Amino acid sequence: MSGPLLLVQLLSGLAHAMVLFLIASGLSLIFGVTRIVNFAHGSFYMLAAYLTYTFAARLPLGGAAFYTAALLAALATGLLGLVVEVLLLRRVYRAPELYQLLLTFALVLVIADLVRFVWGTENLTGPAAPGLAGAVPIAGQLFPTYDLALIGLGPAVALALWALFYRTRYGILIRATTLDREMVAVLGVDEARLYTSVFVLGSCLAGLAGALQVPRQALTNVMDTTVLTEAFVVVVVGGMGSVGGALLAAILIGVSDAFGVLVLPGASLVLTFVVMAAILIVRPWGLRGRPAGPERAAAAGVAAAPAPPRAWGWALLAALVLLPPLLPTYWVWLLVEVLALSLFAASLYLLMGTGGMVSFGHAAAFGLGAYGAALLMLRAGWPMPLAFAGAPLVAAAASVVIGFFAVRLTSIYFAMLTLAFAQIGYALVHQWYDLTGGDNGLLGVWPARWLASPLRFYGLALAACGGGVALLSRVERAPFGLTLRAVRDHPRRAEALGVNVRRLQLLAFVIAGFFGGLAGATFVYLKGSAFPEYLALPVSVKALVMVLLGGVGTLAGAPVGAAVYTLLDTVVTRYTAYWQAVLGALLILLVLAFPRGIVGALPGRGR
Repeated sequence: MSGPLLLVQLLSGLAHAMVLFLIASGLSLIFGVTRIVNFAHGSFYMLAAYLTYTFAARLPLGGAAFYTAALLAALATGLLGLVVEVLLLRRVYRAPELYQLLLTFALVLVIADLVRFVWGTENLTGPAAPGLAGAVPIAGQLFPTYDLALIGLGPAVALALWALFYRTRYGILIRATTLDREMVAVLGVDEARLYTSVFVLGSCLAGLAGALQVPRQALTNVMDTTVLTEAFVVVVVGGMGSVGGALLAAILIGVSDAFGVLVLPGASLVLTFVVMAAILIVRPWGLRGRPAGPERAAAAGVAAAPAPPRAWGWALLAALVLLPPLLPTYWVWLLVEVLALSLFAASLYLLMGTGGMVSFGHAAAFGLGAYGAALLMLRAGWPMPLAFAGAPLVAAAASVVIGFFAVRLTSIYFAMLTLAFAQIGYALVHQWYDLTGGDNGLLGVWPARWLASPLRFYGLALAACGGGVALLSRVERAPFGLTLRAVRDHPRRAEALGVNVRRLQLLAFVIAGFFGGLAGATFVYLKGSAFPEYLALPVSVKALVMVLLGGVGTLAGAPVGAAVYTLLDTVVTRYTAYWQAVLGALLILLVLAFPRGIVGALPGRGR
């Protein structure tokens, strides 16, 4: 491999790293000060790219149109961040932190359909940057002039942010809030104004990144999800709240990705997340971050709601047994999906609600359960019932490996390590064509003939998923579950009393993985196919949304949230092509009206 080619790859990686730095620095700032994991950050990036495309085409400024458009797009996303923070996020700051996550996910849905409505679904090619549209020879190779400009712009922005943080009172307040929010509040700082300004600044940086990306790549409706995942990697590797760490991590990730495509094209997708996982395991707080002080669990602050009356459970079981024969076939299949997703959400609740371990990668259990069933049947030749039974064991085995490393971490670092492992699984099934079919997936994963009728397969799903939820309920209220709650609320006290905290959390992780895999196996036989998207971040986020929507104070909230989300999704989809926007708006209303979830809002619950 020639030296000039390596140099060009290095420069290409650095150019991509500067864009990653811009968006990741904003995400890191927002989390460091407000503790909000802003899933809408990638949406701001995407919206700014499309705004730049439109402004550049319509502004009568000649060669200055693109640069003016980029600036206006960044300011527009900052203004949007102001509106979002003041009108929405400020209303739920006193709610558990995860409900703010649910609100930002709802914004992702709304902005995604807004982009589709205004700009359509076709990929768009943005204008070239005037004066920077050509290429320059470097070591005998042509390299884009615009990418060279980006390589220079990144350090300039980093220097400006450094001056802001270390040479102004405002920057000192931001750094102090990142380290200890409570102490800054005690000193009389106006938290509301500080939070708003930081959210606006972070949104502007995301918008600037999106605007500057327009000449480099086509504009697509899914560019938000792709860049958000990469931004998460950069933020965690660099250290939450550290802008300098974000720059260092962006360079590391950008360059490793550039050389990964060149040297290991078959493993290019997995390389980034292997780097992330390795750094989190060795140095959980990131390259430039600081060890986190003791924090309350993400699910703490929401008291455990009392169990529903036993009569309610019997009435629900009777309805699930007696009603399906009276329903049309479509609704029977929909009930199967609700059952599978209810078990998926309930398995996450065991981790998040009972154990206080928020996972951003629970899709790994779901997807590996789905692929386990498909591979055991199609590749190993197992009968469908045996493949169905073996699938959750595959997911549980993977959970042993993932959990062994993950339970050593806490808070956002635990969440991000689970995300890293899920993305590694996603990359493996996406690129291992000989075994998994790659992005073509595995097709023909159907139930055995004697289970192929809707009512018979529904009976299997009810026994597997309904029984799984019932078993999780027993586990939660057994001494194991009560001890897990004690570890969630007071880990040091529990350890002092002789509880092996890591072993307990690992066991909970494996149990959750087993039932998540069972949900995935049910789902794959419902759909008849397995695709890499089953392990992707949106699936993990969907499970989080279901748990939060139902209410994180009780296991009953998980199936309630799954049922409500699935029914809303189904009903809205039938009446409009822009179902994501309607669903997102409904989720926003539900969060504002019931900040502790649907079940938590019932009389006597959520106190």
